[in-house]
Amino acid sequence: MRLQQKLWNPYILVFVSSGSIMIIELVASRLIAPTIGVSLYTWTSIIGVVLAGISLGNYVGGRLADRFPTPNLLGVVYTGAALTTLLALWLSNDLHTVRLPWNVPMMVWIVMYIAAVFLVPSVILGCVAPIVVKLSLTNLEHSGTTVGKIYAWSSAGSIAGTFLAGFFLISRFGTKATYVGVSAVLLSLGIWFLLDISWKRSVARTALVLAVFGGTLLALNTGGYLRRECMDETNYFCINISTRILPRQDQEVKGRTIHVLRLDRLVHSYTDLDDPLFLLYAYEQTYAALMEPIIEAKPDLAAFFIGGGGYTFPRYVQALAPESRLVVSEIDPGVTEAAHRWLGLPYDTDIVTHNFDARAHLMWYEEPGSYDVVFGDAFDDYSVPYHLTTLEFTQVVDSVLKEDGVYMANIIDAGVSGRFLRAFVATQQEVFEHVEVIPSMAGWEQSTRSTFVVASSQHPIDTSRLTTPFRALPPDELAEYMNAAPYILLTDDYVPVDNLIAPVVEASFQATALDPETAALVRERMAVMGGVGLGVAVLGAGGWRLIQQRRSRQSDVAASPASKQGEA
Repeated sequence: MRLQQKLWNPYILVFVSSGSIMIIELVASRLIAPTIGVSLYTWTSIIGVVLAGISLGNYVGGRLADRFPTPNLLGVVYTGAALTTLLALWLSNDLHTVRLPWNVPMMVWIVMYIAAVFLVPSVILGCVAPIVVKLSLTNLEHSGTTVGKIYAWSSAGSIAGTFLAGFFLISRFGTKATYVGVSAVLLSLGIWFLLDISWKRSVARTALVLAVFGGTLLALNTGGYLRRECMDETNYFCINISTRILPRQDQEVKGRTIHVLRLDRLVHSYTDLDDPLFLLYAYEQTYAALMEPIIEAKPDLAAFFIGGGGYTFPRYVQALAPESRLVVSEIDPGVTEAAHRWLGLPYDTDIVTHNFDARAHLMWYEEPGSYDVVFGDAFDDYSVPYHLTTLEFTQVVDSVLKEDGVYMANIIDAGVSGRFLRAFVATQQEVFEHVEVIPSMAGWEQSTRSTFVVASSQHPIDTSRLTTPFRALPPDELAEYMNAAPYILLTDDYVPVDNLIAPVVEASFQATALDPETAALVRERMAVMGGVGLGVAVLGAGGWRLIQQRRSRQSDVAASPASKQGEA
């Protein structure tokens, strides 16, 4: 009896394979976040592609199990899963730059991209369950119990993989190390089931598999694909901070050294460590103009910030109003730590930070009428926390504001054609008596991506300090804008933010022809993927051929006259 058969445990096998699939699925969202962001579309595509791969793999695995019902088949499957999982690190690195020579909808492009990277390992891992079932059914009398246990352990593996990746692996080891670890576990199972009675054959197979795996790792490391792309990788973001010297001709800006905070794929703040009053973003300059009369009237104001980011504007308000009470709700403690370590926020600052969801904090911990100003700075063009846009949340904000308090939020949308801004403004108008919309650029009407500041209050808002082009839309112009297209109210029950913001995202994914360098890069990656796939296929075919030859020799020996004479 082979060693594999002595230690055969189908439940552990499906537990590991299902757990691996879920780890791959969760890590996939972090792997693509620095390149194409995180949104409802990316999550939908990942889940759909992985489920499609599992379904196809179940079918293919069943056919293979009926034709080649041996442990060696599991060895080939696990080895193939290990290699294709590892190669996802290669394919995902620059494949997002591909633009097809014809226009395709953004959602279709995202599905195609994610399928190109993650479909193959999902298909191969999907083959495991039906093969294990086939090899386990030695007694049809208890087949129902056996299959039920296998699927129960498979589900348990999926649950364990989900919690393990989400609560521990990604934050502890990072995305790429987790991927390599999963690949190594699968490779170990592959080698185990490729072992043969003949020790020479077992050594040869093990050496070949390890050589292919080691060569792939070496190639990835040499190309820099195993290098961590994040200064810090948290449960929420890939955090990077860089420095640059501004080249602008404006003497107030030229030559400044600023620190740039990037969360996943987008820049979130520009910070001058030596000058907390420096604001580069247009929407921050609009905030500053709106704050001037408020600070003059209330130097000891209380302000709440939804989102900390680089803490640029909290530090600005603190510099102008040292007696103010400033509270920040930043959901990611890693972002706060980055601001402390690299962006000039002292550890003993008077700015109070709560690493907690802003809506939950305002609802549970703040008293009514606590703040003069609430700042909303948690939106970008790819990821909009929808629960911070609804009518119910706006009512919460109104409740914590003082009678003359102001709620300011920066919104990104596509000018006149945008749908999110209309819905957001309409929702604000349901709660606040006065709502001002302030574009942050000239010619915003024709822009496919513009930033707006929406200021809301129960009292008239002083916009006298605003300067062109940062001026509030006159009431008739705002009414004309709102009436130019249908809009909806955003509620907790109906808040299709990702669909409303889709035109802005779509504008970033306009298909263009491939440049020669990118085309060569894509061909290189496809060639490597094809080469490794061919190598795995050759390895599997060679192993199966050896098995068949051995069985044929055994049959010939059993059928020989000498054998029959011995039996007689």
